[in-house]
Amino acid sequence: MAHLTRRRALTTLAAAVAATVAVPGYAHAKERGRGPRPLPRTHAHNDYEHPRPLLDALDHRFTSVEADIYLVEGQLLVAHDPVDLDPKRTLAALYLEPLAARVRANHGSVYRGYRTPIQLLVDIKTEGAATYLELDRQLRDYRHLFTTYAHGRVRTGAVTAVISGDRAAREPMEQQRVRSAFYDGRLTDLGAAAPASFTPLISDNWANNFTWQGAGPIPAAERQKLRSIVSAAHRESRRVLFWATPDVAGPERDAVWGELLAADVDHLNTDDLAGLEAFLEAHEK
Repeated sequence: MAHLTRRRALTTLAAAVAATVAVPGYAHAKERGRGPRPLPRTHAHNDYEHPRPLLDALDHRFTSVEADIYLVEGQLLVAHDPVDLDPKRTLAALYLEPLAARVRANHGSVYRGYRTPIQLLVDIKTEGAATYLELDRQLRDYRHLFTTYAHGRVRTGAVTAVISGDRAAREPMEQQRVRSAFYDGRLTDLGAAAPASFTPLISDNWANNFTWQGAGPIPAAERQKLRSIVSAAHRESRRVLFWATPDVAGPERDAVWGELLAADVDHLNTDDLAGLEAFLEAHEK
């Protein structure tokens, strides 16, 4: 009974928040039966550190958000470091319930009128297998919300959960015939046996693969390497994200973002929501 009461309270709170969020351009778009146009290449790194987790990213029309989780006494708590853990900041309270409320309000999608799922990248900070099993249990309560894999087939939902972080999560995921999440691969997974139905995302550390940080032109060999990586991933129906790219506002960051766009990288990683939104708007003109 206590569990049901807590779920009802979270649902009510999330619905109230989703209903009152002021989204730029939303009123005008709503008249046309569509919500604000999402930006498909956006990824909110450490999204939970913004003043309004998830909601700030959605206001800036992001289509991918990242949440770090810790398994603490049966609860999945969201934080970057253990010192920041707060029992009120659960994955359900910050992400699952608000997303469910938003999808209900928008008749089946996160952005009204747009059916492409957004990505919830869940970075596991505690032991991977145990944390994933609890996460899997919680995601099953939201089957209607998430893209699912069942017996070799993928059914697209409003949100696609991708599991990153502690690599011990991989084994229990590979053993499942039915799951509500997918696995975050690395560059070494390109060309590997695991299909895109298991690792639809390939992410890796930019600084471990490229020396160029945006000053001057990108070396020709590194430009070719970047484009080869993206082409290989896309041939396998996988998306690409690099973390640890330059993220201080200025010409170097813009130069790197420009090369990522030109190479058709799927997700641009940033902590600066407004900065990436403005950059993409400017480059669409």
